[in-house]
Amino acid sequence: MNADMNGPDGTDTEGADRSPWDTIDHLRNWLDAATSIHPEQDLLLRMLKLSEEVGEVAQAVIGTIGHNPRKGFTHSWQDVESELCDVIVTAMVALRTLTPEAPQVFAGHLRRIAARVPSSERTGEADGAPGS
Repeated sequence: MNADMNGPDGTDTEGADRSPWDTIDHLRNWLDAATSIHPEQDLLLRMLKLSEEVGEVAQAVIGTIGHNPRKGFTHSWQDVESELCDVIVTAMVALRTLTPEAPQVFAGHLRRIAARVPSSERTGEADGAPGS
């Protein structure tokens, strides 16, 4: 991490001023500097990291509803939110590792998904709420 971007406790002091993709670049650069494995292996491991993070979402949901009688209630819905954010960040880092055009790739993909969803103007619904 760049020392001029961190406070005395090591936290990022400029993170609030960054775009999400700037933060992802910062994280990717930090991870790149911390690894000594071949870039292809690193990319594959970043993809596999997604499975780990999704598993943590599942664990948090199970702990939130107390589905495991041996463990009981071990998590909150805020824990689930946090784990979902970890999945998103991990996916963004993996995408950015795969391509320098990650922001454009993601924006284009998001536009294609949005185009498949009817808008309130096309369905006659107000504010996108069904039956409004």
